[in-house]
Amino acid sequence: MSVSQCHLLLRRRRKAAPAGFTLIEILLVIVIILLLAGALVVFVLPQQKGAEKNTTRLMLQQVGTALDTYRLNLGHYPTEQEGGLEALLKKPSFENERLGEKWNGPYLKPGTTLDDPWNNKIRYELADRAAEGEKAGALPYKLFSVGPDGQPDTDDDIKLAAESTDSPGNTK
Repeated sequence: MSVSQCHLLLRRRRKAAPAGFTLIEILLVIVIILLLAGALVVFVLPQQKGAEKNTTRLMLQQVGTALDTYRLNLGHYPTEQEGGLEALLKKPSFENERLGEKWNGPYLKPGTTLDDPWNNKIRYELADRAAEGEKAGALPYKLFSVGPDGQPDTDDDIKLAAESTDSPGNTK
């Protein structure tokens, strides 16, 4: 058998072999893809939950700063009659015209939503200073998110709290 005959036999065998993947090869690729997807879910999902909480903390700090700026301009924090947190975005109607002239808003960027990542409204309540006994360093308002469960006064609530140095902006 000559070399040219050997090449001819090899070409015939190659042409006779079917092109494509076997069922086992396809199943092996599917299993590998599923394992990678499972690992991705295990590592990424906890990171997303942490990111949502950090985003909420940053949002509360931003709203807290806007509330403080509002107070500096008008001499008080927004009341329910003024629209609460909405008074940071659009000018409320004031009975006292001179007070309305002091409003220098909006105090938050236009288009800012006052919802947390779980689509719950950010909660704002003016604190009753007499009932709380004028705690040292306490904020004159409560600003918080009800967290992922949507229920107030649970462990997953995210609150804006005063720092131990009596300056607002720290979160728990």
